Amino acid sequence: MGKLKITETVLRDAHQSLLATRMSLDEMRPILSEIDKVGFYSSECWGGATFDSCIRFLNEDPWERLRTIRKEMPNTKLQMLFRGQNMLGYRHYADDLVEYFVQKSIANGIDIIRIFDALNDIRNLQTAIKAAKKEQGHAQVAISYTLGEVFTHEYFVKYAKQIEEAGADSICIKDMAALLTPYEAESLVRDLKAAVKIPVQLHTHYTSGLASMCIIKAVEAGVDAVDTAMSPLALGTSHAPTESIVATFQGTEYDTGLDLVKLNEIRDYFMKLRKKYIDNGLLDPSMLAVNANALLYQVPGGMLSNLLSQLKEAGKADQLDEVLKEVPRVRKDSGYPPLVTPTSQIVGTQAVFNVIMGERYKTVTKEFKSMVKGEYGKTPVDIDPEFQKKILGDEEPITCRPADLLEPEFETMKAEASEWTEQEEDILTYAMFPKVAPKFFKERRDRKYGIDTKHSDAENKVHPV
Repeated sequence: MGKLKITETVLRDAHQSLLATRMSLDEMRPILSEIDKVGFYSSECWGGATFDSCIRFLNEDPWERLRTIRKEMPNTKLQMLFRGQNMLGYRHYADDLVEYFVQKSIANGIDIIRIFDALNDIRNLQTAIKAAKKEQGHAQVAISYTLGEVFTHEYFVKYAKQIEEAGADSICIKDMAALLTPYEAESLVRDLKAAVKIPVQLHTHYTSGLASMCIIKAVEAGVDAVDTAMSPLALGTSHAPTESIVATFQGTEYDTGLDLVKLNEIRDYFMKLRKKYIDNGLLDPSMLAVNANALLYQVPGGMLSNLLSQLKEAGKADQLDEVLKEVPRVRKDSGYPPLVTPTSQIVGTQAVFNVIMGERYKTVTKEFKSMVKGEYGKTPVDIDPEFQKKILGDEEPITCRPADLLEPEFETMKAEASEWTEQEEDILTYAMFPKVAPKFFKERRDRKYGIDTKHSDAENKVHPV
């Protein structure tokens, strides 16, 4: 079996899960060379919400962050999270932009691109997989793990085979809502390993308190790699602690070969940072508690708090139970989408409307209609044509790959971003966040030329487009 590989998430998913992706490059920089010496299989350090957070909140160029990490960590594979045809934004993008983004990510230092689709629709992943392979990157495809009567092992095995056929280099079980239980992790890994030849990795969150046990059972079943987080930013909605997992397998056939003394030095650094986050209110200690609600309601923790806040706004907080019963019904109606960004928000909001209006689908959100229409891709189960007609009226459902309906858009984005562009990558930053990017670009330019942005804020206000 040999060594278990560890992907360290402290530079991306750990702080995305616990403190809204607010760790800055300045906070990472002093410890990067130490992380590089540990011998991790990879460091997950980019993609996901880091891109949005960099330009929206941290006034930081995400591409510069990637180049700096690459320079400081020459010996460790750098990994990013990529939402297939959504890239890092919130809509489907044309193939030419997806290809360009993958090319630029690898050129700036990414080795492994973990690509996933919220609906597990393989068609939404093919362009990104091909692009990663063309650039000699490692294309890892993640299966969005979820529960529900259709999500059997047969379903996951069939999808894993499609992923392998599409040319992926490895597969990741992406348990974003911490719904996996230890023995289920063991049998799922066993079935996947029997079905495909490429390596299998496990990504699970600690929310329900089961992550470490899931990792042990998955490793015994032959999983090749697991995601963990340095202990100061582990547990809660983050991941199992790296040091504990390394210690667990020491002296066994799965020994990671990582040095606990080296890890302890890194722990000390992040411990100080954690204290700073708690003191400045970025890290709410209650986020570190175990919440087994996910297992009861089968909805991700973040979705649960969203539902509650929507109900409070409507003065209907007492109806949470009805909404939680409505969620599986809405999911069934809409073809059993896995509950992950953006489908968790779409299903949750529709369930809230169904309950507070007192009549199901009296009000239908634009996003729910788009999902039923097929704008996000093919749902795991075909939607009943009668229900589709009820939601869409005279509009025709989309049955092709949604991106086939998009015209190439790179040249348009290039023209729109031209007044701001200082590097080719800026075109992609603009394409991803056209409302937020111009303000970021302007402040970057002002800093460069020594203009005091604080006093010129009034004229800096970028009007929403």
